[in-house]
Amino acid sequence: MIQEVAQIEYNTERPKLIIPEYGRHIQKMVDHAIDIEDKQERNKVAKSIINVMGNLNPHLRDVPDFQPMLWDQLFIISDFKLDVDSPYPIPTREELMEHPEPLGYPQNHPKYRFYGNNIKRMIDVAISWEDGDKKEGLILTIANHMKKCFLNWNKDTVEDDVIFAHLFELSEGKINLKNSDEDLSDASNLLKNKKRYSSSSSSNSGKKNYKSSNNRSRKRH
Repeated sequence: MIQEVAQIEYNTERPKLIIPEYGRHIQKMVDHAIDIEDKQERNKVAKSIINVMGNLNPHLRDVPDFQPMLWDQLFIISDFKLDVDSPYPIPTREELMEHPEPLGYPQNHPKYRFYGNNIKRMIDVAISWEDGDKKEGLILTIANHMKKCFLNWNKDTVEDDVIFAHLFELSEGKINLKNSDEDLSDASNLLKNKKRYSSSSSSNSGKKNYKSSNNRSRKRH
């Protein structure tokens, strides 16, 4: 007796999945729903498919936009051929193919890049403030931060006059500390916190390694 040999179906010979994450069974269920003639029956099958798709992503059930996303994906899987009543607006192929608006990245290229764009924003804020102790304190804070940025970029020391000149230039002449008696923080003080942080991090990691090695040795004994 000759037994019939089952024909093996390879993935390379199957139709391409539109959303591969849901697998071929969901794709076949959607294709079956498309071929159902009775619309009421199609609606019931579509809701059943949505439930199965939701069960495949239980971690997303509490997300507010989860259900609309499932319905959108259902229409995408059907290649927009499924005619059912959706509780949400049905997307069109044109909407999904539409390119998003380009993001407005800052295109400014500052002369002193080591200060960063935030320094220029801080300077603009300081200029907008009324004259007084609060404004003077902010300006000195900005100048000290500029000095710290300069020292991070160039490890050599820097004179306060250089920082004051850069501040005058970046503020377009609206902040002038060139002839003031103000002294900025010493370079050693500005970089002290950074060194202290790096040394404490290395010591903490050493303590953790020491504790973990002790724990392992105790477990062996």
